[in-house]
Amino acid sequence: MDKLAPSYLPADIETRLYAKWEASGVFAPQGNGPAYTILLPPPNVTGTLHMGHAFQHTLQDALIRYHRMRGYRTLWQMGTDHAGIATEMVVNRNLALAGNGDTRDSLGRDKFIEKVWEWKQQSGDTIERQMRRLGASGDWSRSVFTMDPMASTAITEAFVRLHEQGLIYRGKRLVNWDPVLKTAISDLEVENREVPGHMWHFRYPLANGQTYEYVERDADGNETLRETRDYIAIATTRPETMLGDGAIAVHPDDARYAPIVGLLCEIPVGPKEHRRLIPIIADEYPDPDFGSGAVKITGAHDFNDYQVAMRHRIPLYALMDDAAAMRSDGLSYAESAAIASRAARGEEVGDVTTVNLVPEELRGLDRYEARKRVIAAITEEGLAVMDAEGNAVIDNKPIMQPFGDRSGQVIEPFLTDQWFVKMDDLAKRGLELVESGEVKFVPPNWINTYRHWLENIQDWTISRQLWWGHRIPAWTDAIGNTYVGRSEAEVREKHGLGDVALAQDPDVLETWFSSAMFPFSTQGWPNEDAMGELGFDIALPTSVLVTGFDIIFFWVARMIMMTDQLVGRVPFRDVYITGLVRDKDGQKMSKSKGNILDPLDIIDGIDIDTLVTKRTTGLMKPTDAPKIEKSTRKEFPDGIPTFGADALRFTMAALAGPGRDIKFDLARAEGYKNFCNKLWNATRFVLMNTEGFTAHGAPQPKTDAERWILSQLDRTTAEAAEHFASYRFDLLSQTLYEFAWNQFCDWFVELAKPALNGDDTAAADSTRHALLYALERLLRLLHPLIPFVTEELWQQVAPKLNIAGDTIMTQPYPQSGEIDVAAYAQSDVDVEWLKSMVSALRRVRSELGVSPSKQVRLLVRGGGETECARLGRFDAALKFLSRIEAIDVLQGEPPASAAARVGELDLFVPLEGLVDLSAERSRIDKELKKVELELAKSKNKLAGETFVANAPAAVVEQERARLAEWNAQVAALSAQRKRLG
Repeated sequence: MDKLAPSYLPADIETRLYAKWEASGVFAPQGNGPAYTILLPPPNVTGTLHMGHAFQHTLQDALIRYHRMRGYRTLWQMGTDHAGIATEMVVNRNLALAGNGDTRDSLGRDKFIEKVWEWKQQSGDTIERQMRRLGASGDWSRSVFTMDPMASTAITEAFVRLHEQGLIYRGKRLVNWDPVLKTAISDLEVENREVPGHMWHFRYPLANGQTYEYVERDADGNETLRETRDYIAIATTRPETMLGDGAIAVHPDDARYAPIVGLLCEIPVGPKEHRRLIPIIADEYPDPDFGSGAVKITGAHDFNDYQVAMRHRIPLYALMDDAAAMRSDGLSYAESAAIASRAARGEEVGDVTTVNLVPEELRGLDRYEARKRVIAAITEEGLAVMDAEGNAVIDNKPIMQPFGDRSGQVIEPFLTDQWFVKMDDLAKRGLELVESGEVKFVPPNWINTYRHWLENIQDWTISRQLWWGHRIPAWTDAIGNTYVGRSEAEVREKHGLGDVALAQDPDVLETWFSSAMFPFSTQGWPNEDAMGELGFDIALPTSVLVTGFDIIFFWVARMIMMTDQLVGRVPFRDVYITGLVRDKDGQKMSKSKGNILDPLDIIDGIDIDTLVTKRTTGLMKPTDAPKIEKSTRKEFPDGIPTFGADALRFTMAALAGPGRDIKFDLARAEGYKNFCNKLWNATRFVLMNTEGFTAHGAPQPKTDAERWILSQLDRTTAEAAEHFASYRFDLLSQTLYEFAWNQFCDWFVELAKPALNGDDTAAADSTRHALLYALERLLRLLHPLIPFVTEELWQQVAPKLNIAGDTIMTQPYPQSGEIDVAAYAQSDVDVEWLKSMVSALRRVRSELGVSPSKQVRLLVRGGGETECARLGRFDAALKFLSRIEAIDVLQGEPPASAAARVGELDLFVPLEGLVDLSAERSRIDKELKKVELELAKSKNKLAGETFVANAPAAVVEQERARLAEWNAQVAALSAQRKRLG
């Protein structure tokens, strides 16, 4: 085997090791141990690895590697999502860039889908390649793409079965509609942004000139306004939708409007000869304290209004087409207004699909152009609410507006025919499975979010107006009858349709529908042969799902409900919920802020110019580029150095507190690269000191230092098991870091040197064995978190212990109790004493500025039999580790010395010959005066009432911290001066 390289260079080992692992087949389920399965939340096939992926994949891989080493039959089920909207956008963009004049529509459905598959073959595995760079040890041979034949068969089967069970239906409901992509989208694909907005105030005249006494009162019931009104006022941010109003709603307890509930009022827009009347109704929805307390109800264009309209059987009048332009189809305005007027009087009018309440002069206009014209017409007619100066009341205020996360366009609530899943009964069962403990959330508080979603659930819109995706298995005949089946042939046979012309529904299923089936569509369901071959009964339920809180409803809840309904099982036992990865200042990472970090740039490094280009290309607001470039160059003047995958992984694990967002700071990654480097150098030390030496099994320690490190190793091993079991990756990282850096690398390596350099051959060989054994076990303990460096080092260490095996991945994970350390308790205590002695003497050297290599005398006074016995037993170790030329017992007062105390033992290091006493006294006196002056300044500042009262709280707190620091420095310098006489 090649010797270990002199330096830790992650780029030299990571790609090589991963290729070897994957080629060996070690990622596949092995053996007959208990099953341990994790389902990868399938990333979009269009995506690239981001920090959220790196975070969650690190934790999943750590769990898989840990359980693989514990002998479990581990399966990390990999896969990617076909990402309907995103993929169509990518392929559309590529068609435009090709410059051949081809578009989605010009190609037609079949040719376009061929283009999508071509793109998938060429570029669709990018994110899986990137996951390999992170070290993901999933079974790639079983990776499932959600459009693969096996998965597609499962999705079709799920749809058919749910339809047969009466849980899927087709209906007309309000959905989020993207007018650019011309498809329904899910709530998760909607970004609600605060934007500058306006609220216009308009009057709706009461029918037939009726009037009422409008009275306002203050909180104590005192009358503050009384006037006779012949109108009711509303405020709206979307005046163009007034054309489709079906009612005005007021709260039933709002006394101001009690006299007019049940009356009709006139919509203040539209041809005067066909001006519509609508009812004034009472409903709990309006807030009496917001605006006028009255709201217009436009059920076809607002989700809250839709619910009110459903409660009061108000017709839903659609005003816009699928491009968010005002409708041009349907009946004339006069015909439509007549039908709507009958409905307002309480008559049954039936289906209002053809009713178009857009006046002819507004038809075909963009919604925003129609808005301008509606406002102008109402204002001109004198029906805008005016202020005291005679100006129209318009509130300029920020509003929350929904945007499509893909198109960037304002989303329109749109009334359309879609396929839905009935959710009420499914939600009850989904809640029952979690509250009974069959599925457990970690941390447990996330059950509240889950419960909130399921207790306020709406039917699920599952159809999308796209071409790429699982086409809905439904066929319609010429007279509108719809048939659902696994294929057209099955539909024809089942319903005896013969040669009747059928057309398949053009829509596809949304990707969240196929994702909900992922736990079992990846395991061969419903094909029993495939299920047996893939180990369906072993793989389901999976052991744990690691995912973010933002998709608890969109994915987690739906997997629970669908798996239970279709398979009769829960999809997973535990749900470990992670937080978001934010930047070092706690800000959400986003392209627009220019603070995104690419995991691969952290792993491989990137120069500053390339990083700037990457961050400033493709911005939605190109004007932000200079600001982003400036901040990037300030934060990363030399770019990002190569940290390697292990340093990134350890950083992610160390920051993974329970359910909290993490602030990712590259300084932490730098620290953990140093940790890997320290491990590398400690291994080189061990290998250099064990050349030609081999051993078998567990060591039989001869020295206290060996017994101490084995005891510490056993304790660390027990704590690691506890932290894995409780998903406390942060505590796991802390525990292993502490043992590796402080106990093994810093202390045991030093404590081993006296034995290695001594004359006792048995103690030297025993120490060599303990070094190798503790290091080899440490590498195993760390492997799930930092797999690359531990594999490389283990390959060098394992042969010296005659350990067979091609990889550390399949070695048993250390278990507490492998060595009986109960008899090592005294050594444990004694070595901690030795460490305290060495640390105290090192502090003295540091305070005096004495070189670590310079020999010093040590005088000791006091202490009992135990301390005296330890001084004798550790005499050689103390002299070696602390560079002491002699240790003498002192009975009286010491000469001028630096002092320290360990337990009951006083330690004195005589200063004569170490420092120029006169010069040192002068130096300390000078420093003391300087510090005392700063202390006085700080005291005076804090004593001033003006400073404390007017300065920002953070500045006052900073000054108090300075005061504490000056006090501590004065105390330390005074004590040091006293020792010098």
